[in-house]
Amino acid sequence: MSSFAPAQPHGPLVEVFPDVFQVTGTFRMNAAVAITRNMTVLRFGTELALINSVRLDDAGLAALDALGTVKHLFKIGAFHGIDDAFYVDRYHPIFWATPHAEHAPGLTHDRALDHGASPLPDVTVFAFRRGKREEVALLLARHGGLLISCDAYQNWTTFAGASLLGKVALTAMGFGPTHIGGPWTKAMGPEVRADFADLLQLPFDGLLPAHGTPLRTGAKAGLEVAIRKRFG
Repeated sequence: MSSFAPAQPHGPLVEVFPDVFQVTGTFRMNAAVAITRNMTVLRFGTELALINSVRLDDAGLAALDALGTVKHLFKIGAFHGIDDAFYVDRYHPIFWATPHAEHAPGLTHDRALDHGASPLPDVTVFAFRRGKREEVALLLARHGGLLISCDAYQNWTTFAGASLLGKVALTAMGFGPTHIGGPWTKAMGPEVRADFADLLQLPFDGLLPAHGTPLRTGAKAGLEVAIRKRFG
């Protein structure tokens, strides 16, 4: 019997931009609370890079394989990664993560995501260096600049796919469009605000978050609003 976390309900792979895909899946926090989460897939010719892994069912994996060959896997957030081991076992990709990332027992990453590094063509790493936990975002220099985030910067325009209690919890905590989450900020510490100020200096207009919905344009302006709301 597989020791990997089982596939949970998810939608189809959607091409948000040319060669940039996202799929929305479910994460069940307990028996009553489930929220949604996203995996981003970048295509480079015939090769694929998976970011913020979400395990797909057999039909989803077939659709993924039809896009290309999985060659890279990225863990960019401190609090994600439950499905990384499944993809490492299935595809044997180059596994990228922050330098001291924590993984499931027996799992280690191959290469580190250092601030300013370029692990793939047109991809640059931005690290939240002042946080108490390691997290990075990826900047894709295509389509006007796309920011690929984990928990740091989210964009909840709908709670569809979450359980009833999940929707209640998200509403109570104030999650919404272009949002910096309170629980994440508490875990990272207040000094992370300076990292967001640095992030605003980078060229991006779109957002592909691990939670919420893609934002095709206006992501930088939205981040300015989010910073004011979260930090004053």
